Amino acid sequence: MKIKIYAIGLLLLGMTSCNKLLDVEPYTFSRGEEYYKTEDQIRLAVNGVYARTQAPYTGNFPAMTEMRSDNTNYQYDESNRGAQQREELDEFLISPTNNQIQSVWSQLYSIIQQANIVLGKIDAVEFADENLKNQYKGELQFLRAMQYFHLVRLFGEVPLILTEIDGPVSAFGGEKASVQAIYDQIILDAKAADGNLPPKFTGANLGRVTKAAAKTLLGEVYITLKKYDLAIPELEAVTTMGYGLLGNYADNFAPDKKNNNESIYAIQFNYGLESEAANWIFSFGPRDGRQILTGFGGTLGGWNTPTPSMVRAYEDGDIRKDASIQMFTNPANEKYQEAEYFGGSTIPFIKKYYHPPYPRNSRADENMPVYRYSYVLLMLSEARAAAGTGDAYGPLNEVRNRANLGPLSGLSAPDLKDAILQEQRVELAFENHRWFQLLRSGKAIEIMTAHGNEQKALLPRLSDATYNIQPYKLLYPIPERETRLNNIEQNPEWK
Repeated sequence: MKIKIYAIGLLLLGMTSCNKLLDVEPYTFSRGEEYYKTEDQIRLAVNGVYARTQAPYTGNFPAMTEMRSDNTNYQYDESNRGAQQREELDEFLISPTNNQIQSVWSQLYSIIQQANIVLGKIDAVEFADENLKNQYKGELQFLRAMQYFHLVRLFGEVPLILTEIDGPVSAFGGEKASVQAIYDQIILDAKAADGNLPPKFTGANLGRVTKAAAKTLLGEVYITLKKYDLAIPELEAVTTMGYGLLGNYADNFAPDKKNNNESIYAIQFNYGLESEAANWIFSFGPRDGRQILTGFGGTLGGWNTPTPSMVRAYEDGDIRKDASIQMFTNPANEKYQEAEYFGGSTIPFIKKYYHPPYPRNSRADENMPVYRYSYVLLMLSEARAAAGTGDAYGPLNEVRNRANLGPLSGLSAPDLKDAILQEQRVELAFENHRWFQLLRSGKAIEIMTAHGNEQKALLPRLSDATYNIQPYKLLYPIPERETRLNNIEQNPEWK
């Protein structure tokens, strides 16, 4: 990965209406010593780090987190064999040469690199208000922590870079930090962010990272580490910060209701600029549905297609199903095997990110949710149930009540754990959490093996080699380019 970057392209991170994370012209600046002299330059640089967080979500991160799980697969098109490497993510057939994992690796480290640059410069800059300087530091600390949280869960041990890399590619080095060291740094950054950030923002600052986001990250990190006693107070604190569930579940994903009272942290997009537009309907929609669904000719991507088990996962009466999944019936679908198990001419797609009409080709306006208040409630239930302390049912049933479902009570400890995992699946479907939830549940191999068996029974094109899920495959391989150019040791058993 080439870490040396001589310029940072700052993109607009504007939102609809008057809510704008940035209200500046596009700007490109050097990272040289002549820069980073003023408060305004730091503001632009911080916003530039936010801009870089868009890239993974418009690329392969959803494939590595949702399509890797039992939530989604893809619509096979035998005429498009250039897509094979992304298909291999779904089928557990990847190798270290897979360019999809290389792109996500590079994107995550690019965000880290830019955060490191600004964190290394900010203390020397004079601010009229030191609280604003601390706020910017907190935002950068959170953004760096979040990228490392993604990396450690995807790849395990990775290089831990905390300062600007200024030199040839070899300066990146090949030494990996231990998983414990990476988590220690994530916690250190998240705690620092917690101390530097306000609970909420309003007006033009909507969409920026808050104390609530830092505490939510800490809560998820502690749950992942099975430190439930530490997770509980962090998540409980978020419940006192003025957030809440929206009355209408679907409003969480509506472009005209961005950064609402349930949104704790979301990746910001704006369809007004091509480089800032959300593209998920154009990537995720059924291949032959473009003209009908968007009004523009051509084909859609056919990625992140809800699986049969995902379509079945919702209880009767759960309003989230109709808000999350839409069935698309078209005679053109009959040539796809995937349509056969939905009726021969029907293919589901993710409705959460479908909000027509589209005034411009390949441009949509949704934000990508990362942390919603409902996830805070479900993680709080998860932590309390695992710790055996506090009311695990209250937060869980608050989420179920909004979904028009009855309360749960009196379950055995294993059944309660399964119920919370199930609730997380349907509440957060297609929000890039499912693979990580399977990992921390300890049920990834069990659930994904069963999923693979169903897929192979439904899709004759799949070979016996697909979904051969061994323990070492719970981590992705280090991209081959990194092992070759930067001497980073490959993860065990990957060849």
